Amino acid sequence: MSHDLLAVPPQRRAAIESFADELVAGRKVALSTHLNADGDGCGSESALARMLTAHGLVPHIVNPTPWPDMFDFLLGTDVVDRTGKGSRALKGIDLLIVLDISDVKRLGVLTDSVRALDVPKLVIDHHVASDDPAGPHGVSDITACATAELVYDVAMVMGWEITPAIARSLYTGMLTDTGGFRFSNTSPRCLAVAAELLAYGVDPEEMYSRIYASAPAGRIRLMADVLGTLQVDDEHGLTWLTMQADALEKYGVKSEDLDGIVEHARSIAGTRMALFFRDLGHGKVKVSFRSIGSTDVNAFAREFGGGGHAKASGALIAGELAAIRDQVVDRARVFLSPAT
Repeated sequence: MSHDLLAVPPQRRAAIESFADELVAGRKVALSTHLNADGDGCGSESALARMLTAHGLVPHIVNPTPWPDMFDFLLGTDVVDRTGKGSRALKGIDLLIVLDISDVKRLGVLTDSVRALDVPKLVIDHHVASDDPAGPHGVSDITACATAELVYDVAMVMGWEITPAIARSLYTGMLTDTGGFRFSNTSPRCLAVAAELLAYGVDPEEMYSRIYASAPAGRIRLMADVLGTLQVDDEHGLTWLTMQADALEKYGVKSEDLDGIVEHARSIAGTRMALFFRDLGHGKVKVSFRSIGSTDVNAFAREFGGGGHAKASGALIAGELAAIRDQVVDRARVFLSPAT
């Protein structure tokens, strides 16, 4: 049974084989992922960077925002991060591989430079397809639990070795994108691949400690502050949290320390949709959408120019926090009403 689960699905295999010719020794490759990279973006990038290096390519990471401190343990001296150089780090490359993004605009400050690149552009992703991808080729499958699962499949199709360091990166992507193997995207194949990664030397307790039990004290104080803003609309099954623009500085933490806060709102009994409003200042508000059951927050986020997954999406909205919160909450009530 487990052997069958580990077999690369035919559609993915065909997609990977279609771009295998681009992975030529000696080529300079830039790897990139979305703004405020998460565990799946960082895990997929660092795993693929090591795979490419082992097969004679010259990869480096170029992200639109700095690499998160909490995932520093995935880097090491063998993975080159040139993010600080911005678009200059894309000059002279032979190939671009964009991971964990379906929409090129999620590349933030790199978007225009990536559009202008005259090199092959591959996309490896598990989000709902957008009409503005970063490139025309690659492997995309929304049934994958994480982009890291697809990077594992690249290794399987190419016959590449999974080293302990690569296994740790892939496990990070799968662990974080499934909420610790709790969310509905935790498929039988996801667990089979994760089991295989344990066999390659991943220590699950160490990974839990690094990712979920190494929080700075400021994060807990920030969480107490944000949880104090909790609002609950029992009638519609709607909950929401709010964070002010100066909160990160006040508690001495970074945006990566916000990961998972919205899950506390989603965990309340009767919740169908949970929202997290984060004031970024400068007239911009980031909204995170989470859902339980059949509620499709990807469809809802698209009303505000955002998107993602059916149960986890986001949007960046221009305007003032209070007005945007009122607008989104009102629209959410309509979206969740039986007539809709």
